[in-house]
Amino acid sequence: MSETGGARIGVFDSGVGGLTVLAALRRRLPAAQLLYVADSAHAPYGERSADYVLARSRALTRFLLDQGAQAVVVACNTATALAIDALRRDWPALPFVGIEPALKPALADAASVAVMATPATLASARFRALLAAHGGAHAPRLQPCPGLADAIETDGAQAPRTRERVAELCAPLRGCTRIVLGCTHYPLVADAIRATLGAVELLDPADAVAAQTLRVTSCLAPAAPGAALRFWSNGDASRLQRVARDCGLGAVAVEPLPAAPQPAPDAAR
Repeated sequence: MSETGGARIGVFDSGVGGLTVLAALRRRLPAAQLLYVADSAHAPYGERSADYVLARSRALTRFLLDQGAQAVVVACNTATALAIDALRRDWPALPFVGIEPALKPALADAASVAVMATPATLASARFRALLAAHGGAHAPRLQPCPGLADAIETDGAQAPRTRERVAELCAPLRGCTRIVLGCTHYPLVADAIRATLGAVELLDPADAVAAQTLRVTSCLAPAAPGAALRFWSNGDASRLQRVARDCGLGAVAVEPLPAAPQPAPDAAR
């Protein structure tokens, strides 16, 4: 990996889905040092409690700060919805960038819109506030997708079980012309969504996240030289490597994510 003197930016997700955001960051910030953490041993966040997601988000932020991160991108819709406000209170001097479903552009006209997201994202106060601000007269259909992120994470985007789950979840959305992807895992199954719904427009906010990251990090001093990309995972490294290749990030080395104090067991699991 090449050496670079750009800002050092930490990125975390519950698993491999955030690699879709990392690829957008790489395009927008080619000089940055990007540190990616996949918390796959605790995925999917969308079926965890709010307290559990917050505890994991704090642990991953601390880890990234220990690696010298100067800013943190929360590349997970559920963690953004349930944890980013608390993270900003905990580290008020640290720039955080989150990811939210792209409701504002989706609802800018009279297109028939649906939102695919985890149950936790759709139930969160943050999403409800976003919907109230931009819903107006064009209320979207809300499609909870329990099990989809887990299927993508565990079986892979092209696995028959995953594609069957996509088809099942998309069936009620026939007739919609625009789909908001409310989980960073879902762009990985874009072809399966289109196989069910046809020539539908898919809205992925990854590039908007990258553009905002560029804005908030432009004033940061360059970090000491280091690897342009580093990856950690507490799950299957080969899965992360496969998705990284699919996202155009090339062949990557994956380091084991050190264990940290764990949240209490989640009764919902």
